Amino acid sequence: MTLFVNRLTHLDVSFWCPQRGLVGASWQVDVELDGELGEDGMLFDFGEVKPWIKSRLDGGLDHTLLVPTRAPGVELHDCREGLSVRSERPYPLDVRAPRQALTLLPWREITPERLADHLAAELMRRPPPRVTDIRLRLREEAIEGAAYTYSHGLKHHAGNCQRIAHGHRSRLQVWQQGQRAPVLEQQWADWLADRYLLDAADVVDDDLPGFRDLLTCRYRAEQGHFFIRLPRSRCAVLPTPTTVEHIAAWLAGAIARESGQATRVQAFEGIDKGAIAEARP
Repeated sequence: MTLFVNRLTHLDVSFWCPQRGLVGASWQVDVELDGELGEDGMLFDFGEVKPWIKSRLDGGLDHTLLVPTRAPGVELHDCREGLSVRSERPYPLDVRAPRQALTLLPWREITPERLADHLAAELMRRPPPRVTDIRLRLREEAIEGAAYTYSHGLKHHAGNCQRIAHGHRSRLQVWQQGQRAPVLEQQWADWLADRYLLDAADVVDDDLPGFRDLLTCRYRAEQGHFFIRLPRSRCAVLPTPTTVEHIAAWLAGAIARESGQATRVQAFEGIDKGAIAEARP
């Protein structure tokens, strides 16, 4: 007998890609469980499925940076913060963070299919009674229109959002004169794609030769010290923390100034949640 639960939960992570660099991702999680029915006529109580699996995913790789340790150019080093991940391909990156903020995977690249198999194997180490197999599927939200990926960290967040390199794949909706503006949506989504968003207050000045084209961000949060350095061209610096509320307000203001029209922006943080902001030129 097979029990399935679609859209049981979702994961928000960033991963290092040898072709794209730092990529934010949001994946919906579908689950299938095989096993034998009990005397109660059930394989597994639906009310227990979600918290059992969700707690293990939330306590594991969710809101971490997924690092394919066998990817070309990836180097790992111990550091004051905990662990440093460095790479030069496709651009320079140096992330230093407590170990729980990083998920190391002995692969050459991260794919949702391989990650789903890995998570299912982890869950099967201590399966519920009568469950003989678990399968997961990770899939992107179906989005009609503009979508973009970004990575960030929120030093003031009490939970795992404080980790400096986690990310999201998000919708972007823009209104002007009471109507959606799909051209503007796509234009800004293309510009934001695979960028790192950071608070200007966390930028560290670094004028040393060889680092002038790079941007360094450092902060201390409840879970420890965090550091990231990457090319300025891959960053967007906000005058505020990079919460979705501030991202929406920042985008609305930027689009309004550039277009000369009052603008309303609905920005999402991953799947199913976000913020709306309005601005005038």
